[in-house]
Amino acid sequence: MSELLYSREVQNQCKVKKGCDHGPAPIPEEGKWIQAKQISDISAYTHGVGWCAPQQGACKLSLNVKNGIIEEALVETIGCSGMTHSAAMAAEILPGKTILEALNTDLVCDAINTAMRELFLQIVYGRSQSAFSEGGLVIGAGLEDLGKGERSMVGTMYGTKEKGVRYLEMTEGYCTRMALDENNEVIGYEFVSLGKMTDFIKKGMEPNEAYKKATGHYGRFAPEDGAVRYIDPRKE
Repeated sequence: MSELLYSREVQNQCKVKKGCDHGPAPIPEEGKWIQAKQISDISAYTHGVGWCAPQQGACKLSLNVKNGIIEEALVETIGCSGMTHSAAMAAEILPGKTILEALNTDLVCDAINTAMRELFLQIVYGRSQSAFSEGGLVIGAGLEDLGKGERSMVGTMYGTKEKGVRYLEMTEGYCTRMALDENNEVIGYEFVSLGKMTDFIKKGMEPNEAYKKATGHYGRFAPEDGAVRYIDPRKE
């Protein structure tokens, strides 16, 4: 380290001894109270959301940090086609970096960079999902968040004053039909779980059979439950 330079005014000052020095306030980390003084003192699992400058897309970033090192990263994006490719790069770049390195790494997309900034703040202030979980969460917790099909939970709804609402995508999957009652109000919907359908096809099942097996309903969908009309939300 180079020698510190002091201005003449500081050089001419008399020295006053420092009083109390109790260190940083402890933060909760994986079931312990830690006085974090360096990057390696940080362990946490948490989520955060970032957005790009024109706010046309968003990124949900999940990180599992152990001793200051990112051991696991889950990058989920929506609203921007280019962001999905940036996410592919970020998921490769982030693991193995310290959280300080990651904060100062170009993750290509503004939304992913912003998400990293938001996560950094949560982590270093002890606001994490694993703050009070003894030992923290195992590496692989990100995949568990995605569920059995390992697909992001996405909701896509569209509506106009003139024509009303259209359900396009639910957590369960791609919405194929909406059920309406006698007042033309939505009372249920049909969906296809694309993840399940793809898995069935990969195992050798015929596509039409896989489609039917992956189809489900929610709400009052059957005629005996009050459904008098079904519409395709993308065509009707």
